[in-house]
Amino acid sequence: MKKWESNRQAQAIAKDVLRLIGQSITSADTEASIAQRATDLLAKRDVHETWYYDCPAFVLLGSRSCVSVSGRDYTPSNESVGDSNMVTIDLSPSLGGAWGDCARSFFVESGAYVSEPSQREFLVGHRTQRVLHSAMQEFASRETTFEELHQFCNERIALAGFENLDFMGNLGHSINAKLDDRIYIEKGNLSRLSEIGLFTFEPHIREVGGKWGFKHENIYYFDEDGNATEL
Repeated sequence: MKKWESNRQAQAIAKDVLRLIGQSITSADTEASIAQRATDLLAKRDVHETWYYDCPAFVLLGSRSCVSVSGRDYTPSNESVGDSNMVTIDLSPSLGGAWGDCARSFFVESGAYVSEPSQREFLVGHRTQRVLHSAMQEFASRETTFEELHQFCNERIALAGFENLDFMGNLGHSINAKLDDRIYIEKGNLSRLSEIGLFTFEPHIREVGGKWGFKHENIYYFDEDGNATEL
């Protein structure tokens, strides 16, 4: 079996479910209805477990998109999507004990999902996430420490006119077999990225003075050439 094949399968399922969920979002949806639909779609793909407490689908929208809270304390709300909104969905499937971890931001304009937003704040946040992920891949090497990556990416977030919303201040974590074994992209973590096999990069950011919290998360590893590569 290829290295991390089970993680790759779990992540592929998460990405597929997110794609379908995004296209299905309507103005009448709520965090609760979207979370339930995501859980049902995961179950149809034989994913019945989550590694992240009891929270297979972490959905935030509207006034709560900037909220940063542990899945241990999360309860989906019944606030409606409405005519104009942003929905962040974070899935944490466990497939035979192998983790997937993937988050995306979805945009609703004029009561319908749009793949490319036109509203300025949506558009800027969407583009900034893409830039951050590309910058991380260019900067990170096997010798980079978690702390160095944390400092570099927080500087890039600030230069873009955004702020890090994570309640712990981190930007991602290692992929492990046990929840409590995770280590984080945070200040003070001097471990090298190469010391762990897989890690997430998941900036949760808001434009300074803005009202929307943007998420985009992938799992990465280093390929044979030492490049940070999306799983």
